[in-house]
Amino acid sequence: MSATVFIVSSLFQTIGATSETADIARGKQIYANMCLDCHGELGAGVEGAYKDRLQGDLGLEQLTQLINGTMPEDNAGSCVGEDARDVAAYISDAFYALPARVRLGVSPAPRIELQRLTVNQYRNVVADLVGHFAPKAKNDQPAEPGVSAQYYESRGMSKTDQHKLAKTELVVDHNFGEESPAPDIPPDQFAIIWEGSFFAPETGYYEFGVRTENGARLYVNNDASEGRRKLRDDSSAAGQQALIDAWVSSGKMRTETARVFLVGARTYPIRLEFFKYKEKTASIRLEWKKPRGEWALLNQDYLSTQRSPRTFCVSTAFPADDRSYGYERGNSVSPEWHKATTDAAIEVANEVIGRLPLLVDVSSKDEINERISKLKAFALEFARIAYRRPLADQQSRLIEALFADTNDAEGSTKRAILYTLTSPHFLYADLHHEQSTPHDVASRLALCLWDSCPDEQLVEAAENGQLSTEEQIAYRAKRMLTAPQAHAKVLGFFRQWLELDDREVSKDTNLFPEFDYRVADDLEYSLFKFLESVVWSDASDYRQLLLADYLYLNDTLAKLYGSDASADNSEETQSDQFRKVQIPGGRRGVITHPYLLSAYSYHNSTSPIHRGVFVTRNIVGRGLRPPPIAVAFKNEDFPPDLTMREKITQLTRDQACMSCHSIINPFGFALENYDAIGRFRMTDNDKPIESRSQYATADGRRITVGGAADIAEFAVSNKLAHRAFVITLFQHLVKQDANAYGFDTIHRLQNEFAADEFNIQKLMVRIATIAAAGAESSTHENQGTQP
Repeated sequence: MSATVFIVSSLFQTIGATSETADIARGKQIYANMCLDCHGELGAGVEGAYKDRLQGDLGLEQLTQLINGTMPEDNAGSCVGEDARDVAAYISDAFYALPARVRLGVSPAPRIELQRLTVNQYRNVVADLVGHFAPKAKNDQPAEPGVSAQYYESRGMSKTDQHKLAKTELVVDHNFGEESPAPDIPPDQFAIIWEGSFFAPETGYYEFGVRTENGARLYVNNDASEGRRKLRDDSSAAGQQALIDAWVSSGKMRTETARVFLVGARTYPIRLEFFKYKEKTASIRLEWKKPRGEWALLNQDYLSTQRSPRTFCVSTAFPADDRSYGYERGNSVSPEWHKATTDAAIEVANEVIGRLPLLVDVSSKDEINERISKLKAFALEFARIAYRRPLADQQSRLIEALFADTNDAEGSTKRAILYTLTSPHFLYADLHHEQSTPHDVASRLALCLWDSCPDEQLVEAAENGQLSTEEQIAYRAKRMLTAPQAHAKVLGFFRQWLELDDREVSKDTNLFPEFDYRVADDLEYSLFKFLESVVWSDASDYRQLLLADYLYLNDTLAKLYGSDASADNSEETQSDQFRKVQIPGGRRGVITHPYLLSAYSYHNSTSPIHRGVFVTRNIVGRGLRPPPIAVAFKNEDFPPDLTMREKITQLTRDQACMSCHSIINPFGFALENYDAIGRFRMTDNDKPIESRSQYATADGRRITVGGAADIAEFAVSNKLAHRAFVITLFQHLVKQDANAYGFDTIHRLQNEFAADEFNIQKLMVRIATIAAAGAESSTHENQGTQP
């Protein structure tokens, strides 16, 4: 059976399986009698009644429930039971569902789009490409939060004369004054080295600050160097440039700062060297400023004693990726993008040439022919990894030709890198989906789960024929979920699902003086710690994202968010560290996490509309139309004694508004017990809060929603919510329309998700398997349904 025949037959088997008890001919007759006047022939719409085309992606069961409870609008309840089932089967088969629309020619056939690497994928692929050749970090001890601190007694020029103390420190923030930093160390001469790694949560420019009256150097994202052990007085050991060099001191307190571009969701090496020599006092403090943050101590929440290798980060500015479909896509190619890729290739080439002795086994003692041979082999291997498949003969010959008849080995290497990184075989995600090989499968897997290139284990599996079946692909995908890159991809998904990159959490300091940038930063960390705890648990249960009755809080947040979040019911740990805190009562998962409640509020008040829209679209999975009239909320337009619920009720009472706000407002009002910074409250404007509302579900039922628990219970049992979560995760991982892999892809994934007890990790594996294995045939399969 051909791929085209298979997909078409399986598609209609799916439709038939859900409508085998329905009478489509009878449904057509009922539609003509009860629905035609409003919705028109084949659902095309009727001017003056319902002008929009009747189309959507509800399954037969959900469509039946919708008709059963709401249609016809002028006589709801007159089309129920078997009548509703038969009408649903007819309209789905005739014009409502996507396969029918494609058959009628009113919707294009979904297809896998040719896309370039997104900006994030480009940076991650380059980071791992260069990192493949870089020396690995050496770690003899298990990782701990904080940094490793080595204390030395100094003697004149010998700053590390005698090692006296080794310990782990959670932050670098010392004021030694005129005292010794440790027993057996004289107070007038000593040195300290702090070393480890830090986690950069997002991509952008990070600023670092060292405050001291003594000598200090800060190294960020540096290659390891044995020459640093002696704390030399020159600016750096060979090839090691300090980010901050404050080694020469006059004894006066000063703060030195510098910034560096880092790719998000990765760990980077950090090393701080400090010494005192005859100055009256000694102190040192290490701070940082994240891309969207404020100055703060770099602390144990981001620090680890584990050393990391240097990661090369492309800092070239790229045009933003298209997000018009709700997820990043590499579908736009412009002169600005071409220029950015050229500039970035030059940046990579300069990095490689600058670190050549560390990346390639070359020496100044090599004969020229030997050096050319080594660098040519490097260039070929570099291209193989960049292209994510073995080189074709012509590609190899082109690179080898760059090294012919020349004594400039470094120049040839640079040209080879520029040639490789400006090639479509590097820049485009999947040029070969119509002639797929195991290496293409490996590439799709790596881009899907890591936003990067395959590692050696994946390449080896491709070469050994171990990516030929769905079972083999799924087996490799499970292994890939344990890698840090997969955790980074999930982090990006939550930023998309919760729309975190589009939100601000600054507040009016007169109304909320306790809510400063440090609290906002702690809340964001708390949110991601909670999300990771759910996803990477054994159960990996999506439902716990909405139902969980705990938060991760440090002492500051516990005090701010109430006595019920005290240390009495939490894990035993230090007060400045985050711990899991059980919170009985109304809090439920992300719905009531203070960071999200703050993000979906105004700077001086709550916003039931913003909260309600977020819950409706992102949590419950129900679509909303654009508002017919854009009305801005202006607090000063309302009497001062009204509650926020009363204000929003007045603002949205117009019938044109209520078509959507009857859906939005109940969810927003249900969260009114949480103020603009996410604290629980019982009153608003000195009036008791009324959070209860009647909510009309998509299938026409009316339920009472009075708090976060009601929202969470409704969402976890709602197939629309499950479907929306599956679609969003698919789009984030694959960056393609799921229908391009078969019209029933989301339906199957949704059913399997439920059968797997809503295990997110298993869902990721299933999505990655479909994307990697099904790409070749799916384009033709869906095109085969066109007339």
